[in-house]
Formats: sequence, C-alpha cells, structure tokens
Amino acid sequence: MSSSLPVSAVLEPLLVALKSAPQVLLLAPTGAGKSTWLPLQLLQQANLPGKILLLEPRRLAAKNVAYRLAQQLGETPGQTVGYRMRAESKTSAATRLEVVTEGILTRMVQADPELSGVSLVILDEFHERSLQADLALALLLDLQNALRDDLKLLIMSATLDNLRLTPLLPDAPVIVSEGRSFPVDRNYISLASHERLDEGVARIVSRLMSENSGSMLLFLPGVAEITRVQNLLSGKVSEDVDLCPLYGALTLEQQQKAIQPAPAGRRKIVLATNIAETSLTIEGIRLVVDSGLERSAQFDPRSGLTRLVTQRISQASMTQRAGRAGRLEPGLCWHLFAKEQAERASAQGEAEILQSDLSSFWLELLQWGCQQPDQLSWLDAPPAPALAAAKTLLHSLGATDKQGKLTPTGQRMAKLGCEPRLAAMLIAADAQGADALATASLLAAMLEEPPRGGMPDIDYWLSRPQGNWQRRAGQLAQRVSAKKGQVDAVLAPWLLAAAFSDRIAQRRGADGRYLLANGLGASLPQDDALTRAAWLVAPQLLQGNNSPDARILLAVTLDANQLAERLPQIVKEQTAVEWDEEKGTLRAWRRWQVGRLVLKANPQAKPDDADLQQALIDWVRQQGLASLNWSVAAEQLRLRLTCAAKWMPEADWPAMDDQSLLDGLEQWLSPSLNGVRSLKMLQQVDLHDALLRLLDWHQRQRLDNALPTHYTVPTGSRLPIRYYADQPPVLSVRMQEMFGEQRSPMLAEGRVAVVLELLSPAQRPLQITADLAAFWQGTYREVQKEMKGRYPKHPWPDNPAIEMPTRRTKKYQ
Repeated sequence: MSSSLPVSAVLEPLLVALKSAPQVLLLAPTGAGKSTWLPLQLLQQANLPGKILLLEPRRLAAKNVAYRLAQQLGETPGQTVGYRMRAESKTSAATRLEVVTEGILTRMVQADPELSGVSLVILDEFHERSLQADLALALLLDLQNALRDDLKLLIMSATLDNLRLTPLLPDAPVIVSEGRSFPVDRNYISLASHERLDEGVARIVSRLMSENSGSMLLFLPGVAEITRVQNLLSGKVSEDVDLCPLYGALTLEQQQKAIQPAPAGRRKIVLATNIAETSLTIEGIRLVVDSGLERSAQFDPRSGLTRLVTQRISQASMTQRAGRAGRLEPGLCWHLFAKEQAERASAQGEAEILQSDLSSFWLELLQWGCQQPDQLSWLDAPPAPALAAAKTLLHSLGATDKQGKLTPTGQRMAKLGCEPRLAAMLIAADAQGADALATASLLAAMLEEPPRGGMPDIDYWLSRPQGNWQRRAGQLAQRVSAKKGQVDAVLAPWLLAAAFSDRIAQRRGADGRYLLANGLGASLPQDDALTRAAWLVAPQLLQGNNSPDARILLAVTLDANQLAERLPQIVKEQTAVEWDEEKGTLRAWRRWQVGRLVLKANPQAKPDDADLQQALIDWVRQQGLASLNWSVAAEQLRLRLTCAAKWMPEADWPAMDDQSLLDGLEQWLSPSLNGVRSLKMLQQVDLHDALLRLLDWHQRQRLDNALPTHYTVPTGSRLPIRYYADQPPVLSVRMQEMFGEQRSPMLAEGRVAVVLELLSPAQRPLQITADLAAFWQGTYREVQKEMKGRYPKHPWPDNPAIEMPTRRTKKYQ
C-alpha cells in the first residue's frame, strides 16, 4: 500500500509547512517514497491552483519517476503526469505535474521569470548538488523575492546538509522522515594489490553470489568497468542469475530490467554507476558490493578541458550505497577497500559547481540580468578561475561585449538551451543558409550525446545519424529559425572550426600526435585512419590522467589552406622575430596563425620599425625577463621598488613582479628598442633608465629620498646600499668608519633599519648587525681582541661609540 511508505508519516506536517512557508526542507532516505509517491499526494491534497514542477538531476531518474507516478494513476506519461528533458518530452494541456531535468527548469524560468501557472517547484535529490540544481535554487530564490511571494519551494534530499542550507534558508521548516530500513551488516574486503579492479570485483562477486541468497547491486565507477565486469561474470555465476547493467545511456527497457524485481525463481546482479546511490529505487536488493569508486568530471580552467577522474567516494556515498541492501529485509554490504580508508574519506562529496565548466552557467546568469554572481544566493560560490575562463570563452564567441554584457548574438545564444560553443555555431550557421543550419544542428546533437563506439571520425557518424540525434537536431533547428535544409558534411569542418578554433589541430609526427591551436597536445590511436590528416578540428577532447596529451574523441579533417579565406576572423596576421644564431641578428617573418599554429610564413626583408619593435616585445614576453641584460643598477632599482611597495604601501608604486613587468613591456621597454636589430644591441639596452619610465617625478623623488642607492657615512665615504626582496637592506662599511655612531641608518622614512656588514681593513666581514649600540657594548670586545694583533696599524679603541670615525691608519690620525 502506498500509505505504508515511510514518507506518508510526515505528509500532514509537510502540507502545513507548505501553507505557511515559502521554502520547506524535507529530509527523507532513498526508498521512503519522496519522489514516486509524495508528489501525487501534494497534487491531490495541497490545494495548489497551478502546476507542480519536479526537478530531477539525472535523466535516467526523471524518466523512471515520471513513469512510476503516471502508473499509479493508471495513466501513461503525457496525461496528468508529464516529463520534459533534452530532445524528449511528453506533456499535454492536462499535465499538472511535470518532471523536468537537464536545465529545462532554468530555461522555463528564463523564458517566463514569473513561472506563470506554477505553484510549487520540488528540487529532488538536492544532496547530489548538481550544477543545475544549485543554479535553479539561486534563480528560484531570486524569483520568489522579487516577483512571486506565492511560489512554493520544496527541497528534498536523502542526506540534506542542514548545517549549510539553514543559513541560506533560515526560515525554512525542516521536515524529517525517518524512513524505514533494516540493519545492514557492513564488511570490508581489500582487493589484492596485484589484481585489476574488474578481475578482483568479478572474483569476489561470483563468490558472494554463490554463498548468499538474494539479488545484488554492484557499484562500479563507469560504463567501461561495467562492461568488463559483466563480460567476466558471464558464465561464472549460476544460471538463475541475470546480469543487468544500469547507466544513463541505456534504453528505457534496459533500465527497467535493472530497476524492476527479478522474475520469480531468478536473481539478478545490477551493475551500476553512482546513479543508483539515491536517484532510483531498485527492487529486490539485499546484497551490495561497493567498489568505493566513482568517476567525476573535473574542469581545468587553464586548458579549457574536462578530465574524467576516478576517485574515492565520500562517507555519505558509502552510507547511501550500503543502505540499498536494507530496504526489504536485513542486508549485507561489502566495501572493497580497507576500513581505515573509509574512515579517512571526506564526509560529503564535492558540489558540481566547484569543478565544472561554468560557461553555460555564466551565460544563464547574464541572461537573468546578473553581472556579479554574488547578486544571488549560493551554497558554494562559483570559483573565480572557472568564472574567468567562462567570461573569456563567451567573449571570444561574440556573446559578450568589452564590458562583459550580452550582445544581441549572446541573447540569441542564451535562448537556445545548449552549450555556448554549440549555440554560437548554430547562430553562425543560420546566417549561412538552411543546409548549414541542418548540419550544425546535427553536429550539436552529436556533441551533446557523443557516440559510444570508439570511432572518432565525425564524417562517419554524420552519414549514420542516430534517432536521438535527429530528434534533437530538429528541435535545435526549430529554435534557431524555420529553415529546413539538408545535412552537408562538407560544411562540418568550417562550422566546427569557428566554434572550436582553439581545438584546431596540426599533426606533429607520425604517431597520432597533434598540436592544438591553444598550445596543448592531443592524440589519436596510432592505427586510426584520421591520423593521416595533417589538420583536424577536434571538438570533443578528454584530458588524460596519465598522459600530457588530451585524447581526441571526435574530430573531422580540415583543409588548412582554406582557413584564411573561409574563417578570416580566427586567423591572425602578425610579424614575428627570431634570432639568427649564426649571424646574431633578428630575422622578421610575416605569419598567419590560428592560435599557436602557423598556417603560412613569409620572411620580411625590411620590416616596419613598429612591427619590429612589437615583435621584439613579443619575443621578450615569450623568452622571459631573463633574456634581457640586467645591470646591477637595474636590478637594484627593481628591488628598491619592490621594497618601497612593501615598506611604504600607502603610495601607488608600480608592480615589479615578472608577470606585471612582462604585461607592461610596451610602456617601459618599447621606447628603448628604437633601432635595436641584434641580440648584441638588445643586451646594451639600459634597463635602469627603461624602468624609470614607470615612475612620475614625485615618485622618483620620494624613492631617492626614502630608499637611496647610496649612504654617506660619517667619514664622507659614499657607499652603496644593497637591497633584497626578502630581507633588510645591507650596507658594507669598514668598522673604523662607523666609530662614534650609536645606531644603524634608517630608511623608508624611518621605518626600516639598515643591516650593517662591518668590514676589516682588508674589506672582509667581521660582524653583521642591525643594532650598532648593542654591538659596541658587547661582541666588539672579542673583535677588538682578535683584530688588534692582526691589524696593529689601525685603531681599535676601547670605546668606539665615542671615537671619531676614520679611514686612515693610526699614523695619520
């Protein structure tokens, strides 16, 4: 009976809370009925005038939840209960409960910021902390605050992190459903160190199935491991056991086979990714085997690529996985790692917002009218490096102007509901005609759901389009315009090259290795037919864990000779200068480049002075500051300015770190490069005078007064002060010349004492001190005793603090 589900016990308080509060938090374990029973009760009993939207973070769960809900009403999806996801939807005018996913909710909010006709939004499985769920919550809270104080939010989770959600939603009531589960006996078995994961898992699983009754849920990190373990188990387990894989790319029928109870008289092993932790209720499980691993996509803002990382799961995930064994009766769980490892694991998994490509996310925020992320409320603020990478990409695609605001192209991109690169490609294709749009739409669909077949040649797949690609392509083309055209594979390289110009690739060697326009390496299997191509566009790359090269997953050949004509906007023409080692002079080249890749290069007989100067600047920037000849005076000026910024921060001193100086070469070095034509001439450039260009007259005066290059001691000797980046300044002076002085000289307008390196008459260090008075009264006695015998002609008085300073021997005093 549905009413026997654990969540039914909290239905009444939940209905009361929803009436009185705009946001409600529901904590209920997986299997309590919160996804597959509760939404129908809210539909029937909450007296809501409008629709309910149920957000599921995974498409696999969304579809299954919609079918389960509709089934309870004796209907099929598309009637009272419907669903909407990328490239697929089943709704009608009668639909009052919609299960949505994959950013569909975000698109609905963007299209109608009041969410007209919607009374309640349920965010399910919120503990998974998907990027879309975090974004949806931020937009919905903003919407509630500004436009819809009658809109209700229900945030449901199996492991709700109340400590973090409460400050974000301080007035939200927390309803807790205790759930109902049987005890689970948790055991820990470490795999043998020499054993491959799939072989060890298969060995243990076959043994456990022979020793125990019931069906098993086996957690593995990814599809590749599921396939390998399934193959190893075939023939090893008894004939009454069915092997049922479970992951997002399977058909609904295959998913249902894994989710439904095993037929009478049979058992099953469900081989699943972490999708089975909480999103789905899998019937009939009393045994769980947990590999302790999951595969996580982690974006690298520096390379712009995503890396798939196989990592240890959190303690919360371990608990969730083990709990799957105790839904129907007492269960057994085996974790395939040591108990000590479990105790060292992090308490919770990391939120997706902290490790994702944020380009789509930032486009959504800009469309929402949000110029700064802190204008909205976040559980975890989006990280600055990933945001910076997103802003750079959007600007390069023409989505934003110099102020970072959406351009008309950017506004069109934001409404398409796909990745920014794909949206830019679709809009550019629309301007080229119906066939270009049809081709771009199919390419976009293919890149959203890449083929699983190991064949990286895009041309191969364009001639064999899958049904899901064709449906999605039609949807995307319809959103862009009403043009109807035919797919033309000849257009594919140019459409992709415009959107993925940083991933144009040039072959380097015969072993399948390529250099990308962004400077990174990429590779294909050596036996792949595509490796014969000198140039490719590789829109789908995966950063390897053990290789510096990214793996090319999808690519298409490109005729580089046509690039400048077909895509002039991505080809940069510039003068580059190289040193001719034999002649010791500069050679200038006019080059046409896409990023780091050279399409064509012509030598320049007499390059323009401005070009040559800029080329020199570019060369220095590439080689680094060490390529210049730093005199002692120039080094010391740089150090004095570094010290000035540290000791007198109230003044606006120019930054002296390498990056700042390299960034500002045009300002301080360029004027010194007039007429420079050789390495020898470059080495003669006076960097001291060049650096002074960064200071105005007042700054120069203050620097010379506060941090002078020299100090005049009482005898009249003008001695150099040595400055350092990480220690006090030092003055080397013969000890006799400091007689009569009570303390060290002060610099930085009295803030910093000079360290004195007191020298013997032979200019060798005798003592280093920053406290001259203490030295005269203390250690000086030992120095005097030793030096009197060694340098008898020089004065070594008993009380040097009151003696006259001298540069002479006793004879001349």
